[in-house]
Amino acid sequence: MIDIGSLLSAKVREMKPSGIRRFFDIANELDDVISLGIGEPDFKTPWAIRKAGMESLEQSKTFYTANSGLIKLREEIAAYLQRRFSLNYQPKDEILVTVGGSEAIDLGIRAFVEPGDEVLVPEPCFVAYAPIASLMGAKVVPIPTREEDCFRLTPEALRAALTEKSKLLILPFPNNPTGAVMRREHLEEIAAVIRETNLIVLSDEIYAELTYGSQRHVSIAEIPDMWERTILIGGFSKAYAMTGWRLGFACAPKAIASQLLKIHQYAIMCSPTTSQYAGIVAMRDCDENIQDMKEDYDMRRRFVLDGFRRLGFHCFEPQGAFYLFPSIQHTGLTSEEFCEKLLFSQRVAAVPGDAFGASGEGFIRVSYCYSIKHLEEALRRIRLFLETL
Repeated sequence: MIDIGSLLSAKVREMKPSGIRRFFDIANELDDVISLGIGEPDFKTPWAIRKAGMESLEQSKTFYTANSGLIKLREEIAAYLQRRFSLNYQPKDEILVTVGGSEAIDLGIRAFVEPGDEVLVPEPCFVAYAPIASLMGAKVVPIPTREEDCFRLTPEALRAALTEKSKLLILPFPNNPTGAVMRREHLEEIAAVIRETNLIVLSDEIYAELTYGSQRHVSIAEIPDMWERTILIGGFSKAYAMTGWRLGFACAPKAIASQLLKIHQYAIMCSPTTSQYAGIVAMRDCDENIQDMKEDYDMRRRFVLDGFRRLGFHCFEPQGAFYLFPSIQHTGLTSEEFCEKLLFSQRVAAVPGDAFGASGEGFIRVSYCYSIKHLEEALRRIRLFLETL
């Protein structure tokens, strides 16, 4: 009998399953679970976007597009980025339409990373960066961020992590899971360090539209001398409630974008055609929908932050995305212990902070992209859980 295990890639065998999925799998086997774990908008995709997708099907627009994506979609992405974030990319050869932001991240890492390179990853962060880098044979160098620094990447921490082998810096802001953001002044400090190096920056800005307060999101590509070394990652899943449409984009100077395109050509061919036609309408006509959803998220953000603080949790106030990252250190439990006990005793699902890196230990991630009624019930059950400790 063939021994499949011995034939698998060692890198794949060593890869750990997502720490998020384990709790989802347990929750799916239980009844009456209130989930605070899913990072997915509970809004319906706006009607104009759905209509455009359906019309493309009715008109039999179901064939392959150009590898880079429909030129009309790339033109709308370029117009959107200029309108919303003062960024300038040429639709023809500096924008690539991808299968979600996840593919764009994968392309950016694979295009630059070779065995022995070091990839710098501020943590806590989205779970995908380190495994992809490890598959390429890179050494992942975590850079812990601290609550006293508002979970931002500081120039001192970046400088301390640099070596001659440093190749790629992941910049995941607004951040999943902490809700931290990097304002212009913070990015300028980081840029001052980067200019002294040959680092490439992969800036994951999937939550760019979910930045709260009076200041808009700023991309590091806006900072002088950063555009030419930055791969900007964006997408439709969070801002337009289009998670299942699997549509994203990568933007970079032509010299970089052309290399991302080569990988994309062989691995994917093109993004889903129906989604691309829907994406044109999203980029062109749905700024008001973004604003409406953002205002609703902001209300939920304040509601759940106040609720956790009333329960005695120490909570950093998130300024972006749709997550709260409360400390559970006062309970004496580890992140995993807290989430397991909460799930089995009160049927509330949250994600242990250490699923997002070792520096997330002592915290849990709570998503507030749910209705107020849903959040109220979750908070009620958490209060009951705390009374048992």
